Amino acid sequence: MNGSPSRALVLGGGGSCGNAWLIGVLAGLAEAGLAEAGLDVTGADLIVGTSAGATAVAQLGLAPLDELMTSTQVAVPSRAGGAASRPAADPIERLRTLIAASSGIADFRRRVGASSLAAAGPEWSQRWRQVVAARLPGAVWPERRILITAVDAESGEPVDLDATSGVTLVDAVAASTSGGPAFTIGDRAYIDGGYRANSDNADLAAGHDRVLVLSPLAGRSLHPVEWGTHLAGQVDALRAAGSVVETVFPDAAALAAFGDDMMDVSRRPAAARAGHAQGVALSERIARFWDGEGRPHRERRKP
Repeated sequence: MNGSPSRALVLGGGGSCGNAWLIGVLAGLAEAGLAEAGLDVTGADLIVGTSAGATAVAQLGLAPLDELMTSTQVAVPSRAGGAASRPAADPIERLRTLIAASSGIADFRRRVGASSLAAAGPEWSQRWRQVVAARLPGAVWPERRILITAVDAESGEPVDLDATSGVTLVDAVAASTSGGPAFTIGDRAYIDGGYRANSDNADLAAGHDRVLVLSPLAGRSLHPVEWGTHLAGQVDALRAAGSVVETVFPDAAALAAFGDDMMDVSRRPAAARAGHAQGVALSERIARFWDGEGRPHRERRKP
């Protein structure tokens, strides 16, 4: 195989704290000199964003990392009240109930979609869109190649949104972060991209030589293993196909910063600082990986 290896960056979901941690890790890597060395991971050939990672993908394409890091140290716009608020019921118990009733991942997505459609009020999408727009430093699709994950609420089919999908960047992020009621774009409704397979959706990086996965939820999943949706299985499949894969999970300091509620916006500053420290600490390892030390498996195969 000729030329430089192709690279993909996967940014997983994980609520408000997960978004701050992602920004922190990337800022830490950049501050440690990866960008100056020509190893800027945010310059990947493909960036996949799911839920909180979708917000981060959009933010990365619209503002410098140092500005994004600074923004994590101040309060973010709170969720709009009333129709735009998340359901009051325990979301984990809701998911456990839906998983128990489902025959597989496709059935699960359809059940979540039906539940989310029933919970969506007439004004919810407009209000959620306003919340999401306030979190982004702009509204124009970045020039870099990005994929933002979502799921069609009616069919349960995965939807991967990009600049050619005919939807605005704000709408794409709003769809990918719609973990409660369904979010409507035109005549279609969408639910959170984390329902596609898992909170990371690393399988979308298939075909790239090097894949870096930043997973705020550390690859955890409530799905039965036999559904084949866990991050570990996706990583195994990527490696079997020839990709070299690195995963980064929150360390002990980051987990302490998150606390028990990943949606707690008051913990964003601590989550970002923990991510930043982790990014700095991991910079040499990530630099060796991103630079291509050790040729991808497919390059070692005989033609």
